[in-house]
Amino acid sequence: MKNKEILCTEFLKWALPQLGLRWEGYRKVKRQVCKRINARIASLRLGSFSCYKEYFSKNPDEWKILDGMMHISISRFFRDYKSWEMLSEKLLPELAAKAIDENRPLRCWSAGCASGEEPYSLAILYHQKLKHSFPSLNFQLIATDANTHLLQRAAEACYPAGNVKEVPAKWLQSSFKKINGEYCLHDNIKNTVTFLHQDIRNKIPEGQFDLVFCKNLVGMYFAKERAIEVFNLITLSIQPDGFLLTGNHEPVPVENISGMQIYNRGLNIYQIII
Repeated sequence: MKNKEILCTEFLKWALPQLGLRWEGYRKVKRQVCKRINARIASLRLGSFSCYKEYFSKNPDEWKILDGMMHISISRFFRDYKSWEMLSEKLLPELAAKAIDENRPLRCWSAGCASGEEPYSLAILYHQKLKHSFPSLNFQLIATDANTHLLQRAAEACYPAGNVKEVPAKWLQSSFKKINGEYCLHDNIKNTVTFLHQDIRNKIPEGQFDLVFCKNLVGMYFAKERAIEVFNLITLSIQPDGFLLTGNHEPVPVENISGMQIYNRGLNIYQIII
């Protein structure tokens, strides 16, 4: 008899393509997803994965519920730290100077922001370094996610110690206060970010951005054709000479994306040339 892990793997290989998602992206995180699916099967009293597969034919709305269970929420502050060093020392100062010279805001977008660690990392970087070097800069930071529960956690802005372990000690002290064993952001950091409930597959924020984070999302989990479609939309939302950051090990079909070129292959940073 097959164990639950094998059965779940077989189920995912059947279901993911129908959601426009790719199995290869879920291979390492399948335990998190399978736990949710097993709980869903139990709540429906179906008893098995085969019964769950049959359930979809009579209950097509279940696909939307399953899609929601596919969201991966692994994150921490200053994840992929070397890319943050590149941002701090080179890219952000250059983008800030360009925005001031063109008399416009510096606009950034964190897509698939989960519980907020990524956009708040950028907010900390702005307050700790950029704000002092460019006091006249109008800095705008938007973060989006499809998961309302994660957005609520982002709004609360309190995190366990493991999520902040890569925050430099001085910044940890000046940006957070410790409450009930968690690290909670000061209001000036929280208020830097505007959170929006959006699914990148069907909606993106309005306007043009200088810098977009889309890490471990589109290239990692979306099927190739869907990924190309979404990356092309993202590219159109980025200012000429602006940048897109993806996950360090995330496949990006750059050859299929108009106006995108590799800026730093090791850090998966791309520049938009239109």
